[in-house]
Amino acid sequence: MDRYDVVVVGAGVFGAWTAWHLVGRGQKVLLVDAYGPANARASSAGESRIIRMGYGAEEIYTRWSQRSLVRWKEFFGLKRAGLFHETGVLWLGTKEDTRIRDTASTLRRCGVAFEELDRAELENRYPQIGLDGIVAGLLEPQSGVLMARRAVAAVAEDAVGRGGDYRVAEIVTPRRPQSGDLMSISTQSGEHIEAGQFVFACGAWLGKVFPDVLGERIFPSRQEVFFLGVPAGDTRFASGALPTFLFPADESYGMPDLEGRGFKIALDRHGVRVDPDTQSRMVSQEAAEEVQRYVGRRFPGLRGAPIVETRVCQYENTSSGDFLIDRHPEMENVWFAGGGSGHGFKHGPAVGEYVAGRILDGIQGEPRFSLNSKDTVQRRAVY
Repeated sequence: MDRYDVVVVGAGVFGAWTAWHLVGRGQKVLLVDAYGPANARASSAGESRIIRMGYGAEEIYTRWSQRSLVRWKEFFGLKRAGLFHETGVLWLGTKEDTRIRDTASTLRRCGVAFEELDRAELENRYPQIGLDGIVAGLLEPQSGVLMARRAVAAVAEDAVGRGGDYRVAEIVTPRRPQSGDLMSISTQSGEHIEAGQFVFACGAWLGKVFPDVLGERIFPSRQEVFFLGVPAGDTRFASGALPTFLFPADESYGMPDLEGRGFKIALDRHGVRVDPDTQSRMVSQEAAEEVQRYVGRRFPGLRGAPIVETRVCQYENTSSGDFLIDRHPEMENVWFAGGGSGHGFKHGPAVGEYVAGRILDGIQGEPRFSLNSKDTVQRRAVY
């Protein structure tokens, strides 16, 4: 039986980058996933994810985004072209929304390039956007879109190419040892895998693998995403003419037509709680009609545009929206790395680096990522 330094369970963006960093630091690593990297059920799946620096006053996430964008670009430059699109990211704010002002202050403090736009500048630059109720905008010109599914697969592949191992297997809930560290984990097929450390980065499955500790602290929610077909020959909704956008007051986000997939739009409010293994992956008619009404209001040139593709995934929310990166409360060599909460994808490189640092260097844990900070009632504070 092979024995590993670290076994990472879950080959989504957090797990893949954790394995990548650990392999790079000379560890013997096994990356395990029940379905495969960025599989269709995963929160890290799908074609695209936003990478933005803006987080209001939440400076820790701005700095992690900065670090992660550098890492993504370095990785893509060496291994894969075309997995980052610098579309720019445009925040659109109402009079009551303080997030743009807070974001501007944080970006300025962190040295991030941005432009502040008033209503007249927005109307002149982006006439294709319906600006009813919008008074100001903030543009991050160097932010954009990561091609999610392909990016995660590339990171996992590179971790293996650099010496890591990978296999498809379903891991069962570890039995707590009577004393000392956990020595091994088991698969549903009866295989035992030994290691010195175990990282569970299994997203929406964390609560299912550890029901006693996380069953009431991880909230998987159903999220529906739509792609609309742009009119033939119309370039107003292509990258270069339209940036990736966020309407915080509307709880919506989207991005321009990339790689011919269509104009992407989604509502950011949390959907109903679901089981990631069994939930329906078909969008509801009610959600489709709501999205088309919304697009007709905010993007009049797309009124009546056909839906050409849909996706149902899930967020894996914590009570606050802060990440969960901490030890198991009773097994010292078992770690949780999750709680992406709908905004985590972009941070994969920084999360992996942080987890590796906690395991190998004993770096101090960030209190807001701790298990003790996670409640059983949702009060979302991070967007």
